[in-house]
Order: sequence, then C-alpha cells, then structure tokens
Amino acid sequence: MGFHDLHCHPLPGIDDGARSPEDGVALLVGLKRIGFDTVVATPHVRTGVWDNRAHTRDAARAALGGALEAAQERGEALPELLLAGEHMFDDVLRDLLAKGEALTYPGGGAALVEFPYEDIPLRVELQLWRMMRGGVRPVLAHPERYVPVQRSFDRFEELVGAGVWPLLDLMSLIGAYGRRAQDAAERILDKGGYVAACTDAHKPSDVAGVTEAIATLRRRAGDAVVARLLTEGPLKILNTARRVTA
Repeated sequence: MGFHDLHCHPLPGIDDGARSPEDGVALLVGLKRIGFDTVVATPHVRTGVWDNRAHTRDAARAALGGALEAAQERGEALPELLLAGEHMFDDVLRDLLAKGEALTYPGGGAALVEFPYEDIPLRVELQLWRMMRGGVRPVLAHPERYVPVQRSFDRFEELVGAGVWPLLDLMSLIGAYGRRAQDAAERILDKGGYVAACTDAHKPSDVAGVTEAIATLRRRAGDAVVARLLTEGPLKILNTARRVTA
C-alpha cells in the first residue's frame, strides 16, 4: 500500500508553500514518485498572516488546474489531492468550528492544528477536550518543534491525554528544524508517541529531504513503523473524519 500525506503545502500563492502552480504540481509529482498515493493540502489558517478560508483555498486549488492537466498530458503520475487546512489553535479556530467553517479533513471529524513554537496556550487541555466534544478530533502538527515539548516529554503526554493525535514532521528526523526538534522527534518516536507522520513539504526541493527522512525513519524504527506512520495512521485519521458523514 502507498503512503498518505496529511500535511503539505502545494497550493500556490496562499501561504508560505508553493509559489506557483508549476511548483505545486512539481511538489505533488515528486511526492508521488517516492510513494505517496494521497496528499492533503493544508494551507495555514493564521489570523493576520494567512487568513485562509474555504473560498481562498478553493481558488488556489483551481489555480493548479492548468498545471495539473499539463502534467497529466506529459504522462506524469500524480497523487490524489485532498483539501483541509492547518489552523493556529486560537479563538478564530473555535469560532470557525462553531460555525462549521473550519478547514477540517474531508468528512469534518478531524482537523489539523498547530501552536506557537515558543509556547502552548494556557488551559489548552480543556479547549482540546471541548473541540473533541464538539465532534472534531484535534490532529497536532509537528509537536517536536514546540519548545515546551522539547523541554519536557511530560508536556507531550499531557497533550495526548487531552485527545490530540500527533503528526511527526518527517524532516525533523534529519535536523531540518534544528537539533532540539530532532532530539524531541527521536524521543517521541522511540516511545511510540506518534499516530502518523507527514511531509509538511512546502516546495519541490523538499522532496529530497522527505526521501532522506523516510530512509532515516526506516533505519531507526523498521518497516512496520514506516507502514504504521505513513499508511495505517493516516488512514485511521481520514476514516475518523469521514465517519461523521457516514
């Protein structure tokens, strides 16, 4: 079975990801080439920086149309492209959830969230519990990159206890975000803390780093963990989201 990437930035001109439709398609082609059958586009939803909503995301997806068609005409293989969003965990997200306007994973039962790197919001466990009670599972992007988690594995366990499903950013394993993030990723990985892994790829050149990171993951943890984090875990999250509309 192929891999499934739940966190990627191929949509052009919408955040700090792909700069053009051609770059977005090149990223998708590259990910397909290394084994990803599904890629979920997760543009940032960050107030005052990238105020993305469904209409801006859909417009960016439409902008890929011509480049996607050109790639198909060239015989390039492409992954299935799904749409969601990467939400800063703040009052705006809570408002979007209440209105049914959050950029959840398809089906609405799970949503990708992130925290500020230097801090984690106060009383976040209660807020995460309320999110789950509202029917949306919080999927946490790159926990190894948050300073409180780097300082204490207990902080990671508290977040998991509040219901989050953590996503490993694969390139953390090769030092792409610094030594502290790499150390935290290795510690969480060795303790079996991740539900799934993702690329968080922003540009075509990231494919080389993802390739190296998958090889590093395989050497460190073995084929069964690669399958769990890149196939079984992502499908678990997508199926959880889809059960809401089943």
